[in-house]
Amino acid sequence: MSDKKGLFKNPRVIIFILILLGSIVAIHPGYTPGEGTTSNLNFGLDLEGGSWLQIKLEGALAQIDADSGKLVRGIVEPIIGAPIEITKNDLDVGGSADKSITFTTSASVSASQLESLGTVSVDKLSGNKTQVIISSASKEALIQAYLSKALDAEIVPMSTQDGMVYEIRTAVTEEQLETLLEKVGCSIHKNEDGTSTYKEGVSSETRDLTRDILNDKLNSMGLKDIPVRTVGEDYILIDFAGIDLATAKEIAEKPGKFEIRIQTTGNETEHVLYGDSIVGVGIPSFHDEQWHTPFTLNEEGARTLQKIALETGAIDNPDAHYLNMYLDEVKIYGAPLSLSAASKLREGPIYSWEASTGTDEAAKTEATALQVHLRAGALPVNVVLVGSGHVDAGLGAQFKIAALVTGLISLVAVAAVVFFRYRRPEILIPMVGTSTSEVIMLLGVASLIGWQLDLASIAGIIAAIGTGIDHLVIITDEVLYEGKLPPTKVFKSRIAKAFIIILGAASTNIIALSPLVVMGFGSLRGFAITTIIGVLIGVIIARPVYGIVIKELLHSDESENVGMTE
Repeated sequence: MSDKKGLFKNPRVIIFILILLGSIVAIHPGYTPGEGTTSNLNFGLDLEGGSWLQIKLEGALAQIDADSGKLVRGIVEPIIGAPIEITKNDLDVGGSADKSITFTTSASVSASQLESLGTVSVDKLSGNKTQVIISSASKEALIQAYLSKALDAEIVPMSTQDGMVYEIRTAVTEEQLETLLEKVGCSIHKNEDGTSTYKEGVSSETRDLTRDILNDKLNSMGLKDIPVRTVGEDYILIDFAGIDLATAKEIAEKPGKFEIRIQTTGNETEHVLYGDSIVGVGIPSFHDEQWHTPFTLNEEGARTLQKIALETGAIDNPDAHYLNMYLDEVKIYGAPLSLSAASKLREGPIYSWEASTGTDEAAKTEATALQVHLRAGALPVNVVLVGSGHVDAGLGAQFKIAALVTGLISLVAVAAVVFFRYRRPEILIPMVGTSTSEVIMLLGVASLIGWQLDLASIAGIIAAIGTGIDHLVIITDEVLYEGKLPPTKVFKSRIAKAFIIILGAASTNIIALSPLVVMGFGSLRGFAITTIIGVLIGVIIARPVYGIVIKELLHSDESENVGMTE
């Protein structure tokens, strides 16, 4: 009896018990009349019912061949409304550190008209000629500026092993892109085999950025954890557990491409900046008898806003030139510049702004929603819904019950096999208790990290149980190699041998499943993560404690048998 009491003084056993109790607290099982059993466990679509949506990212990737002279002529002439004559051009010359292009024209030119092309210097020549020098320029920047203006979209040049690739962050077909490029003497580059370098889709970096923004956007709206994961190169899959399909579509359509535009004449608007110019968003606050949502612009965004406010006359007549905010081309906010902001913009750019929404509760709600849009609504590309589905809540509940029954059957079956093998309760009870405790700890970890349990995760838990029993049998067989508990020195040697085998087997499992964690998605990734966590809990926490417990229980049992014989 004293040996059994001594178990609770062993540091490993104490840590084991504390972790087990902590896992139960994390799971927080309970029962509520009318709702049934409750817990902190987060069940996925398979076990709770709900909806799923698959969205596609709109964009294109292409390499572009360009003659810088024709490109500059094609960009500049429509802007100034007159032909130009290029007198110097070193944009196509390799190795030049400070590249520039010089042209003359009979038209009047202002530096602000062409500042998107580089640093512009304008000089008057004799004979009503104007000389324009565009320095600090590059062919890539010119292509970027032209396509950005022509498509009203973000263009991102990316340097790759195959050359410069342009990511066009809007939907455009190969034919449409080729037509636009032909206007300025450019074309889509061809591979050596004659195939086009045009590819519909976006880069992996843009795809992952969109996924992260969507994840932040959806999970900041007070909803339960919504997993957002990538599928292939151009698709994102979103699970809405416990949410019907119509509501899921409504929620998913809210995130989108954030843009600020300024009203010019009538209902016409001009682009000012995209969401990536917003570098900080504060918490909505109430002051000056108004609810306000504060946000901060970066250098480029602040200067662009000042420039366009001056050009459109918004500084002189704010009420006629509203600043409007759009999400997926739907207006979500609009207001004129305040008199103080208009006055400051005459002197220089403003970096810190506040969007006022009103005085009542509805204004407070609007300010909070605007905060979310500003912080996480700026998707780099537009998205389109390409697939959806629904799992009935009743069916999800059936899956949950079936998964629980399957787990219990697995545990009972394992217990039966162990009993028939050893026919000793002092082995059966610790073995089954250890497996049960591993499941509780695994569920505790899932509860703490907010991991959604689905059918694949349940399969991972069952796999972890099977792996754990294998390891416990190895320990038991090594300890009872001769049918009885060996002396302490021999026991330690056999336990060490057992753990060498166990660590090798566990390492093999983890290595085999690791690629699924990195490269897998959806159910495969969930299965791999659950199984790996289960194996680690068993090897680090549960298996060593089982070795201690089995030694003490078998020692006590043999001592009692010896006493009765004598």
